[in-house]
Amino acid sequence: MTLHDTRPANATAAPGTPPETAALKARFRPVFDRIAEGALRRERERILPFEEIGWLKASGFTALRVPVEFGGSGASLVQLFDLLIDLAEADTNIAQALRGHFALVEDRLVAPRAEGARWLARFGAGEIAGNGWTEVGSVRIGETITRVAPTADGFRIDGEKFYSTGTIFADWIDTYATRADTGEPVIAIVATDQPGIERRDDWTGFGQRMTGTGTTVYTAAHVEPDAVVPFARRFRYQTAFYQLVLDAVLAGAAGAAVRDVSEQVRRRSRGFSHGSGTVVREDPQVLQVVGRARAFAFAARAATLEAARAAQTAYETSQGDDRAADDAANVAAEIASAEAQIVAADLALRATSDLFNALSASASATGLALDRHWRNARTAASHNPLIYKERILGDNAVNGTDPVYVWQIGRISG
Repeated sequence: MTLHDTRPANATAAPGTPPETAALKARFRPVFDRIAEGALRRERERILPFEEIGWLKASGFTALRVPVEFGGSGASLVQLFDLLIDLAEADTNIAQALRGHFALVEDRLVAPRAEGARWLARFGAGEIAGNGWTEVGSVRIGETITRVAPTADGFRIDGEKFYSTGTIFADWIDTYATRADTGEPVIAIVATDQPGIERRDDWTGFGQRMTGTGTTVYTAAHVEPDAVVPFARRFRYQTAFYQLVLDAVLAGAAGAAVRDVSEQVRRRSRGFSHGSGTVVREDPQVLQVVGRARAFAFAARAATLEAARAAQTAYETSQGDDRAADDAANVAAEIASAEAQIVAADLALRATSDLFNALSASASATGLALDRHWRNARTAASHNPLIYKERILGDNAVNGTDPVYVWQIGRISG
C-alpha cells in the first residue's frame, strides 16, 4: 500500500487553544491512581478492565482529542500521549486497549466535516472503538479475506480478525476490509451490539494479557451506509500514530517498574553481608540501579513526546492546502515515531530487567508480579519489528528513501 492524499477540502476545523496540560493531569490523576491500585490484582487473576475503561469514559479521557464543541477536551497530540504514558504507568494494558479508539477518533477528526461530526459527537458522549485489522492463517500479504457487500439498507460484513485490541470493550470496531463489489480497500466502522459480531478473549501472549486482544468474527453483520470509508482517505500519519501508542506503553512500563521496585527497596529490611552494610534503601549501589532505570524511563517518555510533536505538525498540515508541507510533515512524523520506538523499546526493556539487580531472589515471587513490567514491555516492543524500523531509518539517513507508511503481514509464497 502507498501513502495517499487524504486532505479534504472541508476538513473538520482544527480545535481551538488546547487546555492547560497541568489542568488535564490534575483532572485525570485520581482516575489513574484508582486504576493503578487494582493493576496487580488484575494481573494475578487475569481480570479484564471493563470497569476501569468505564471510569475513563465517564471522566472524559477517551474524548481527549474530540473538539470541545462535540463534548471533548480538544487536547493536542502531545497532551494525549503525555497522558497516555501516565495511564500506561497505571496499567499498560488499558493504555494499549485504547489504541484503536484513539486512532479512529483521529481519523474522524481529520475527515471532512460532514463525515466526522456524527462520529465525534458519539466519541464525545463516551462511545469507544476497537480494532479489527489483522488476519492470520493462510492469508497472503496484500490480501484481505474480510469483505463488505452492499445491501438494501447499507452493507454486510463477513470475515475474521485477530489482534483485535480493545474490541471486547468497544461500541464500534474500526475494521479493514475489501468491498466485494469493487475490490476497493475500505474501513468499515461496525457496531458491536448486534448478533453478527463475536468477540473472543483468546489472546495467549505472555504480556499485555488484559488488552482485550483476540479474535473477532463477523457473520453477516450490518454496517451503516455511511460507515464504509475508502481506505485512501484514511488520515496520512496513521502508522506514526499507532506506533506512538506503543511507544507510550513502553515508556509507561518503564515508569511503572521504577515505581514498584522503588517501593520494594524502600520497604526492604534484609541485606547482604557483602553489601554496603547499610539498610537497602541507603545502599549506594542499589540506589544507582534505581536511578539509572529512572533515567531510562525519563528518556523513553521524552523521545515519545518529541515524536508526538512531529505527529501534531502532521495533523496541523492536514488542515491546510500546502501539499509539500503536508508531505514533509508526514515523513517527519513517521521517522520520529520509529526513532522513538527504537529508543523506548531499548530503554524500557533494560529498565524493567535491570531493576531486579536492586532486589534479590524474593523479587521473583509471583505474588509481586514484578516480571509483568518486562513481559508487557517485551510484548509491546514486538509489534512492528524493530529490525525493519532500524533499516528504514538508516535507508532514510543514507539514501533519503521515504519510510514505509502502511504495511501488511501475511503468508509469502515460495
